[in-house]
Amino acid sequence: MDRTEPLDIFNELVFGVRIDQPGAIERDFQTARTLDGSSSMPLSERYFLADAVFLAGLQSDDDDLLSGLLAAVERPRYPLFLGRRAFPPAGPVKAWIVDADIRTALHEAAWQASTKTQNSSVEVPALEILVDARPGELVDQTLADIPRSFDPRRRRHELRDVTRLRVDPSPRHDPMLLVSEEEV
Repeated sequence: MDRTEPLDIFNELVFGVRIDQPGAIERDFQTARTLDGSSSMPLSERYFLADAVFLAGLQSDDDDLLSGLLAAVERPRYPLFLGRRAFPPAGPVKAWIVDADIRTALHEAAWQASTKTQNSSVEVPALEILVDARPGELVDQTLADIPRSFDPRRRRHELRDVTRLRVDPSPRHDPMLLVSEEEV
């Protein structure tokens, strides 16, 4: 979609995300010069999230909309980025359609953390899931992140109520389970 197109087709979507690997906040200094290169612009700091892995989901009763979104992620018309154009995904974005509500899908999906994280001996706390709050449900946080317009002349976001859930990560491979008690 172009930035100036209306975003009404997304109004009925339910959004959720599971934090499979929280990553770390990194700081970057950026410099810039005028177009002719004659003078420098002020030095600025930018913060970004490094080495993070998220599993995001959308729920809709409109199968055609979900299929269209899947096709757009698999063959994007514009480069994909995560928050800022300077931050493209580290690799292809994996996408699939599941026949389940968003909470069930995010709860049951395989843990997506890096192999290094999954194989580490560090105890992993329960994974956090943030989903759109249902009407009447306890709201844990309100975020100003529902895009209503990406038009550079009038970008606009509205509030969204979020509920936080927890789920244990997928069981890890334990090589000691392969050794019988008699061998120990």
